[in-house]
Amino acid sequence: MKLFGQKPTLSAWFGLTMVAIFIFIALFTPWLAPYAESANIGETWAEPSKAMWLGGDQIGRDMLTRILFGTRMTIGVALAITLLSFFIGIVLGFISAVVGGWVDVFFSRLVDVMLSIPGLIFALIVLGVFGSSIPVLILTIAVLDSTRVFRLSRALGMNLSVMEYVEAARLRGEGLWWIISREILPNAWAPLVSEFGLRFCFNFLFIAGLSFLGLGIQPPYADLGGMVRENAAAINFGMMAPIYPAATIALLTVSVNLVVDWMLSMDARPSGAQAEL
Repeated sequence: MKLFGQKPTLSAWFGLTMVAIFIFIALFTPWLAPYAESANIGETWAEPSKAMWLGGDQIGRDMLTRILFGTRMTIGVALAITLLSFFIGIVLGFISAVVGGWVDVFFSRLVDVMLSIPGLIFALIVLGVFGSSIPVLILTIAVLDSTRVFRLSRALGMNLSVMEYVEAARLRGEGLWWIISREILPNAWAPLVSEFGLRFCFNFLFIAGLSFLGLGIQPPYADLGGMVRENAAAINFGMMAPIYPAATIALLTVSVNLVVDWMLSMDARPSGAQAEL
């Protein structure tokens, strides 16, 4: 079976299968979870049993239920961040490339200033001041991540804006938005889609890291990074409680990267860091 005109490799099939499973879990978690998200049904770090397949967490909640809801929450927030960051980065990047002049200089220098500040430190400051609500979390990380998307979009836009079909559109009197949406974006979608997968992985891990530090998604919502932090002490007693959410984070990240690698192999044009150079 061929997808996008090319037969997936074995690793790509594995990645696609796992991504499909994670999407299914994210969509149908309320029906898949055996218990309510915050229901206490057992003892602290209970052993796996028929009632609790993966055992209990630090306050006796079903670990399988928490992982399902945590996966849904973390994927949803990471996807929202990635979509918003790409909207901001692509629009500003293509505008800078097509318009040029002081507009390009202004946005480029602004991005350079933001990139000079370590992202984790910036996020910790903003979240410490405004709190760790989900809207603040999404907006903060999206703005930080949009700087990378801007660099890629601007590089692609600079290369495409000098092509003959773009010049022809200008001579026809087409507007800025028409040129960006009809001429540049369709010819830049392949590296942008590949970059979307990479940025999603970065945002997914970034959220998990912030939650591990206690500044990400807050209780009572389940979150994979927070679950690792909350159950870390179980390692001292030889229990697997923190291993399950950590393995879920690793499995999703590896699966998405396998799909992205396959997609990059289908397109010879540079993307990611190559296009930023």
